[in-house]
Amino acid sequence: MEAKEEVLLYPLHTEKALAYIEKYNTLVFIVRRTATKLEIKEEFEKRFGVKVDEVRTLITPRGEKKAFIKLKKDYSASEIAIKLGIL
Repeated sequence: MEAKEEVLLYPLHTEKALAYIEKYNTLVFIVRRTATKLEIKEEFEKRFGVKVDEVRTLITPRGEKKAFIKLKKDYSASEIAIKLGIL
């Protein structure tokens, strides 16, 4: 079995991404271009030990894939952001 490429590349910490953390309990990550929503959800849940409500994705004008990862109500995006050093 070949080594799998990284799914979650890095978190964004732009003003808008920080607003999503506060307002929608959602973290914004740049992810592998070929990653599916299910792969993103599974990798995020495994890495951070939380439950994901939904994943929305888009391709940026720069050709990067951005994932909006909304957590279930029982979990705090702010806590994960603090662990990651974003907040």
